[in-house]
Amino acid sequence: MHPTTSPTPEPEPGNPSDDPPRGGRLIQNEATTEIPVHLLFRDEAGPRSVAVGPAAVGPAAVGPTAVGPAVVGSRSGEAPRLRRPVAAKARPQAEVDPALVERPARVLPGAAGVLAGVCGAAGCVATSWWAGVLPPLVEQALRLPAWAGTGLGPAQWAAYTGAGALGLFGFGGLARGRTGRAWVLGLFGRYRGTVRRTGLLWVNPLLLRRQVDVRLRHWRSEPMPAADGSGVALRVVVLVVWRVRDTARATLGVEDHETYLRECVEAALARIPVEPPGAGRGSVEAAGEALTRRVAREAGAIGVEVFSVQPLRIEYAPEVAAAMHRRRIAALDAQHRATVLTSVVDSVEDTVTRLTMRGLVELDDYERKALVKDLTVAFAAGRGEQAP
Repeated sequence: MHPTTSPTPEPEPGNPSDDPPRGGRLIQNEATTEIPVHLLFRDEAGPRSVAVGPAAVGPAAVGPTAVGPAVVGSRSGEAPRLRRPVAAKARPQAEVDPALVERPARVLPGAAGVLAGVCGAAGCVATSWWAGVLPPLVEQALRLPAWAGTGLGPAQWAAYTGAGALGLFGFGGLARGRTGRAWVLGLFGRYRGTVRRTGLLWVNPLLLRRQVDVRLRHWRSEPMPAADGSGVALRVVVLVVWRVRDTARATLGVEDHETYLRECVEAALARIPVEPPGAGRGSVEAAGEALTRRVAREAGAIGVEVFSVQPLRIEYAPEVAAAMHRRRIAALDAQHRATVLTSVVDSVEDTVTRLTMRGLVELDDYERKALVKDLTVAFAAGRGEQAP
């Protein structure tokens, strides 16, 4: 008896579930289940939130129009929301008190101080003659009339005090202003102005004076740590040309403006790559321009004007100097070998081409290869003998 076979129902047209299975449309892995390939490449035009928990990222649309910010769904059932890009915060620049700006101080010509000092001294002599305590020799030298004197009383002591104070203020306030030097004046911790005048001047003796060098100056640094574009440690000596532009900020804005400038140069060398020795003059100039711009921006806040920061000597750090020297020699040797090989090949090609074009020889493939081989050996041997 033969087994009874039931008729197989024919698939209805338009029903995708009854389509015949497609071969080779599954991706299978040992640790995962089978995933239909057509689910990996969907043509839906729009993101879809996935209900797997908070902050689930939906798949982006595929196509030329699917360009834009990421779409994030917060919870299941909620509309997707756009995540706006956050702008990076700029690094804050160093600032000094805006009210601390250089301004000229009030001073008098030196003649006024000399006159006040002379008047004070004359007042002391006159008071001594009035009190009768002036030595006879001084009286004779000054040709003063004889006077018995009234003695040292309250009036005489008051006259002494006034004349002495006038003389002290007159002579004590005298100062000599020199070219390239400035005086920063302060009274009880408050800035009172800057003196840039030259010659004999009279400055209030109660003011605290700080001398500042405002000439164009240069500073040659000691070897400072740096690095090239690949992170290889270097030692760089730089030459900085600078001067003090605002004496108030340079003196009162920081503790020591020279130390601040030195640290700015060190920080710039740590952030800007410097080309290693032998890289070329253009790369060194580019590094110098970048260093100058950065140091000038950092030091400008304290009233220091930087004109140039140029590397003078660039060398490898002691811990990598030997290795980099060997690497440099190997690179030069490889470059020399490549140059020699190129010259030999060009010479062989030119020789074979000339012999063939002028009809001096008739060569087949085997003979051409043998000639090229012999010429290459001959030219290479000649180049090797000429090389130092």
